[in-house]
Parts: sequence; structure tokens; C-alpha cells
Amino acid sequence: MPSAFAATRDGIDVMLRDRGLRRTTPEQTAESLLRGAQASAVLEGSSSSMDDVRADAGDAIARASVRVSTELLSLVPVLGRSPVQAFARLHALTGGSMPGQPVSPEAAARLQSLSRTLLRTSAPALLVAALVHADLMAASPFADHNGIVARAAERLVLVARGVDPASLVVPEAGHLALRAEYESNLRGYRDGGRSGVHSWLLYASEAQARGAEASPLRSR
Repeated sequence: MPSAFAATRDGIDVMLRDRGLRRTTPEQTAESLLRGAQASAVLEGSSSSMDDVRADAGDAIARASVRVSTELLSLVPVLGRSPVQAFARLHALTGGSMPGQPVSPEAAARLQSLSRTLLRTSAPALLVAALVHADLMAASPFADHNGIVARAAERLVLVARGVDPASLVVPEAGHLALRAEYESNLRGYRDGGRSGVHSWLLYASEAQARGAEASPLRSR
């Protein structure tokens, strides 16, 4: 397991170094965020294409995902001091029902538990990002758009923990490219005990590698 994430991290580091991280532009970050928003929206049920999203002509789900992407990086410091607040803000940005409010006391407790774990863990960042993603999906703490929130939270962890400071990797695109495996492994994480968690983490390392391949840097 650690070796899978180490190989993925090495691949991301090589891509960023070889393409010249210090020479990247805000436009490339914006493009990465937009690609991620469209991919996340499709996973949430949107039928909007990348062209639709670029033209600001996407459906309601796509617009919700784009709103999240536009403010995502501003939440990096919030994640460092109060992950619960960051997750709530992500949901509020979707414009969904009960914005930012957990659907039940149990959901609120699950968010608090995840927040405490995130604040104290020193585990590798890619693994932490994968676990945050899956735990938010399994908990479904909000009334809607939990998938958009979970995928945005994964990207946010990668930025906040220094894997991808300029947010040039597109993890959402990695999950979309592996959609069947993504959905199957999320079910396994939720219902399959320790083996389900193990399978999800193995899957996540591959999806994150695919996300690196989807970076705008690959188009240079």
C-alpha cells in the first residue's frame, strides 16, 4: 500500500519538476480546476461537456461544481484549522439544500471525527486525501452534492499538504476515467470492512496517477 502511493507521488513530483513548477501560470491552475469541476459534475450526474462548462452553459450540477472550484483554493487555510468548516463551505458553494448543514446529529458527529483525524494525522498526503474523499462519500453528511464535496475535499488536501501546491493535478478526471472502479470501490469502502478500505486505497493511488496525466501541464 505505501509503495503504491509512493510511486504515485513520485510520478506527480516528476511531472511538476520536469514541467517547471515555478513557471506555471494562474491560467493553468484555473484550467485544472475547470477540468476537475466538469469531471466531478459528470460523476454527480451532469450531462454537460467541457465545451458547455467553458461557455458557462452547463446544467445545474455543472454550475454547482464550478462554483466550488472557483473558491476551492481560498479554503486551504480553513482546512488547516477547521476541516468541518471547510467541508461545510464546500457544500454551501454548491447551492444545495440545507447549505453547509449536516443532515443529522450522526452526520455531524462523523464530520467532527473526520476533522479530528485530519488535524492530527501525519500519514502520507495522498493516502489522507483518498481517505477524506471516501469517508465523506460513505457518511453522505449533507442533503445533496456529497460527491462534489468529497472530490473537492480530496483536491484540497493535496494542495494543503504540499503534494500539488498550484493545484495542477486533476484527480476528478482520474476518477471519471475509472468510473466503474471508482463507484465499486466506494461501495466497498462503505460496506466491505478492512478489505474494502484496502481495495479503495489501492484504487485511489491509480486514480490519482490518472489525475496527474490529465493535468494541463501534459498539454504543454
